[in-house]
Amino acid sequence: MTFEAEITPGMSPVEAVDLGCMVEHAGFDRLGISCVALWPDTYQLQALIAARTERIHIGSMVTNPYTRHAAVHATALATLQELSHGRSFCGIGVGAGLEEIGIDPSRPIQTLRETIAAIRGLLVGDEITFEGETLRLEAARLLRPAGHPVPIAIGTRSPGVMKLAGEVADVALVGARHLTPEIVSRYRGWLTEGAQSVGRDVDEIEILPRVTLCVSDDEELAIASVKRFAAHYLDVLGDHGPPVDPERRRRIVATLDDATGWYFDLNRYDPPEMLNLVDANLARKFAVVGTPEQCADQIRELQALGLDGVSCNLAAVNRASMYDGLRETIEGSKRVLELLAAEA
Repeated sequence: MTFEAEITPGMSPVEAVDLGCMVEHAGFDRLGISCVALWPDTYQLQALIAARTERIHIGSMVTNPYTRHAAVHATALATLQELSHGRSFCGIGVGAGLEEIGIDPSRPIQTLRETIAAIRGLLVGDEITFEGETLRLEAARLLRPAGHPVPIAIGTRSPGVMKLAGEVADVALVGARHLTPEIVSRYRGWLTEGAQSVGRDVDEIEILPRVTLCVSDDEELAIASVKRFAAHYLDVLGDHGPPVDPERRRRIVATLDDATGWYFDLNRYDPPEMLNLVDANLARKFAVVGTPEQCADQIRELQALGLDGVSCNLAAVNRASMYDGLRETIEGSKRVLELLAAEA
């Protein structure tokens, strides 16, 4: 089973690197650094963490094909691959925060397909001349290519992008957040359709569910820390989310109009009514949350869905800073992984 963690870098670069080292020490296999427009740069932080770690694989989770040209992605990945002695990966999708900088993520499937093809060709040292619908390269070649492919992970909630993952990805990240056997089957079907369209065996693709993970010995505080996450995904998923009384759903979604900031940022404002309306049961529909023992139990339930591991978007416990809150979740995650390993 693969366990990967994602850190959203809402803290100083020194603190982000420190957290990355903690993730390796906790026992995770892969570390993703969020790529959010206007936030600290994902590739620079990955390189700094690579220089301080020895085992963990490092990449973006996820970056996008709009704010960086494919050749810029390839250059950054080749540099990371050399620094990390072969531990890099590239997580890519439509992206986050693009609206704030005036970017319309148009034609996502074709843009992703062409970007991934160009990245792969450049990384292995090919000279690329490419005239696509969204991308153009003219006799482009990296000065220091990686020399071999870097694993590509695609994360999404979109049927079309999941089918693309079936065509081209090494890892597919199921972005549903609320996970049931029926939902997993739906995503696997999209992935299989994409794989079969190009003659691939879907079993070649590692499939991981994306979950929010918040761990603390203080169960109530951990649950309060992810209530905004639950409200956000209840709105995003709509009819594909868990069954909730329609009036209660309407009231929860309405509280988002008064909320401010990103849902994963501790500097956000969560309206009191939201915190009252989202109870522990609803929070756990969208997050693995609670004490280490409770989180281990919830991950065991996810493992029963028959996927290849778990991809954890680490959520900060509501402490004085995002660094302090994420450190608490990472320290609790170490105990979660120990509990799971003891049964393996």
